[in-house]
Amino acid sequence: MTNLTKLWTGTAQPADNLRYGTGHKPPHSHAAARKPITVWNITRTCNLRCVHCYSDSAASSYPGELTWEQMQTVIDDLSQYQVPSLLLSGGEPLVHPRFFDLVDLATAKGLKLTISTNGTLITPEKAARLKAAQVAYVGISLDGIGKIHDEFRRKEGAFDAAVRGFHACHEAGQKTGLRLTLTRHNVENIDRILDFIEQEQIQRVCFYHLVPSGRGSALQVLTPQESRHALDTLIARVESWHAQGINRELLTVAQPADGAYLLLRMERENHPNLEEARRLLTWNGGGANSSGRGIANIDTQGNVHPDQFWQDIVLGNVKQTPFSQIWDGQYQASAATLADIRSIGRLSTEERQSRMTGPCASCRWFSLCGGGFRTRAAANNHGTLWASDPACYLTEAERTGLELVS
Repeated sequence: MTNLTKLWTGTAQPADNLRYGTGHKPPHSHAAARKPITVWNITRTCNLRCVHCYSDSAASSYPGELTWEQMQTVIDDLSQYQVPSLLLSGGEPLVHPRFFDLVDLATAKGLKLTISTNGTLITPEKAARLKAAQVAYVGISLDGIGKIHDEFRRKEGAFDAAVRGFHACHEAGQKTGLRLTLTRHNVENIDRILDFIEQEQIQRVCFYHLVPSGRGSALQVLTPQESRHALDTLIARVESWHAQGINRELLTVAQPADGAYLLLRMERENHPNLEEARRLLTWNGGGANSSGRGIANIDTQGNVHPDQFWQDIVLGNVKQTPFSQIWDGQYQASAATLADIRSIGRLSTEERQSRMTGPCASCRWFSLCGGGFRTRAAANNHGTLWASDPACYLTEAERTGLELVS
């Protein structure tokens, strides 16, 4: 994640210690010490059928999902392993019959819990239960305003139901925010979405760059021009909010090149936060420290993946082996694969970049970008770990720095 609010305004944000090694909690001394933020898809069943769903979910029952006893074992292991954050997703997690039992157990075990939901099933009573369980954050997904969202979700009234979910959380005092996947179909409406965020007084918003997977494989990622326009629009809104004294957290996800683009803007504008932003982004490491290292996924069948989009790599299964052992490479089947993925972060910057193919091989931003989002790069290049991210939107001059001397 790239926290535009933190980097552009310098204002402290809730997860600074996880993202940039700063804040109220002790910073990690080195990237290798990081435990993964864990995304757990607890069910594939969903009450919607979104066109960009990476898990290809529907309103059906799927055999082989974890039993309640197996879920309890996973929670115990994740708690003892001290993952920094657990995100429950789906499908739609609220349709799971033991959803609130799982929420109560996870928070009782001391896990920092986030819920990723379409919001349509959140009633005032459920919002109050989430607040009482001390859920850290509820992320509600939108794809546009009104009919645009309904078309993405393939259900009339989905937008209004999601807005009611926002309102229920707000009235219960439950921290919530918006999650949106940027696609060719909604990027032109980004200003309307930002206006909606202001109108509804939403305090946190994550804009995801599309990772083609599941049903989302049929969608197109943004063109370079669309990506740049989106980032410029988001930066302008962050600046406007800051000028008004509003500390609204705005993040982009799944595109580390956003950090490089931000620094390019800062360089051109002699921004006072330039060097601090550069330092924080370099510590973060972008794609070198994300999938398979700072991010993990447990799918509905118990399979462990480098992240929720990289489903063709299976590191092990929590039904047979504890997640902690799989992730630490103690499970034989996962050790070699994890070593390959993590070598992108463990080698020196020079060694890593010398192995890259494509634009990343000569990019001056490689140390802070890490070659972009590795999952998208691998998917576009038949699984190779050393390809460039096809969604990078930087120009050749911006990557090489030649524009500075031309």
